[in-house]
Amino acid sequence: MSGFFGNAARATGVRLGMAGAALGAAGRLAARGARAYSGGAEGRGQRIAAMLGTTENQRLIFALLRAARPNLALKRKLIAAYENTGTVIVTRHADVTEVLEREADFAVVYEPKMRAITDGENFFLGMQDSSAYTRDVSNMRLAVRRSDVPEIVIPYVAQQAEAIVAASGGRIDVPEALTLPVLTGLLGHYFGTPGPSGPVMADWTTRMFWYLFVDLAGEEAVTRAAMDSASACRGYLDATIAARKAQPTGTDQVLDRCLALQAAGAPGMDDLGIRNNVIGLLIGLVPTLSKASVKALDTLLDRPEALAAAQAAARADDDAALAALLWEALRFDPVNPFIYRRAVRETVIARGTLRAQRVPAGAMVLAANLSAMFDPIAHDRPEDFRAGRGAEAYILWGYGMHTCFGAHINQAVIPQLLKPLLRQPGLRRAGPVDGAGTPFPVHFPVTFDAA
Repeated sequence: MSGFFGNAARATGVRLGMAGAALGAAGRLAARGARAYSGGAEGRGQRIAAMLGTTENQRLIFALLRAARPNLALKRKLIAAYENTGTVIVTRHADVTEVLEREADFAVVYEPKMRAITDGENFFLGMQDSSAYTRDVSNMRLAVRRSDVPEIVIPYVAQQAEAIVAASGGRIDVPEALTLPVLTGLLGHYFGTPGPSGPVMADWTTRMFWYLFVDLAGEEAVTRAAMDSASACRGYLDATIAARKAQPTGTDQVLDRCLALQAAGAPGMDDLGIRNNVIGLLIGLVPTLSKASVKALDTLLDRPEALAAAQAAARADDDAALAALLWEALRFDPVNPFIYRRAVRETVIARGTLRAQRVPAGAMVLAANLSAMFDPIAHDRPEDFRAGRGAEAYILWGYGMHTCFGAHINQAVIPQLLKPLLRQPGLRRAGPVDGAGTPFPVHFPVTFDAA
């Protein structure tokens, strides 16, 4: 009985803490909203949108929702880029993972945009569980092997990042001079698709990613830029595949392996299938890892103790300790605050609980991974920065069947990108993260005490 009463007391304490956090969050949001509102009518909407768009204020909103309305159904369509009947916001860890596990009820919606990018066929990130999904994922697992990470990917990224930092003279614009050049270089070194140039590949992949996953309003300018980039990228990849087939290089890059699967008669690996699978992987690699690296570094620079620990791990060449600190930093500011799905049919989330929520057919469900990672029912003292939490604490690369295909690459590359920079003494900001009108970091200057 003592165990029962102890657990009950702990559960009560957690829920009281949630209520207190919600009240505090409401007060801070009200004060910040009042400041945004009181600045005059001109630009008021933009100021309020900017306030609500920051990760810190999103965490406050989710703290309020987790306590008051963990699963909130709205008739309003918050996502205009896809057909839907309304919006359901899901904030508790158990319910977020439930949505992402129930693939048959909550479907990915990317297929129309994937087909626009490829000018015809879907890519497996836009597929439901099907024979085509299994075929394409299996093919690309044969071409993009786990063993490549320690043997090819890490050595390349580590060497390139080290050389860039060493030549920087104590000042570096992180995305422009470090993350994007290394990542686009990896496209050539590992995938066999260097593109016309690194900056061109960065631009193409970023614009396509923006259209596919970030543009929820369906903005015409974003679509137009993505279609231009997709057309150019398709032409480049088609020519590259044809050239590699006509004159094999004898290399063992991802493109070579895809062509070997084609020669062996693997279904789905004709030239078009190879191109579509490769374009999907390139889109997912460059903008995601650059943005994640910048966000992790930015978060560490806000926390002197965490930064000192990360620098100590980098100098000790302790990749595991460094990775643990970077994942905790990304928990506070992930690449995306929610993962969206569309309800295939009318159903219920959290059935049998007081927070059970009916979900209408066609509703867009926003599974708030940012909120889930701060749910005190699932995680001990989530507001504390505490490296080394269990894997269940992190929903950084998706969850369930549609977890990012390259999650293992992400987890290896980000520490290697940042390690040479984190080794430097006196590391500090020289300016803010600047998206230059995009949802991606374009500039983030930092300085350090060069030898």
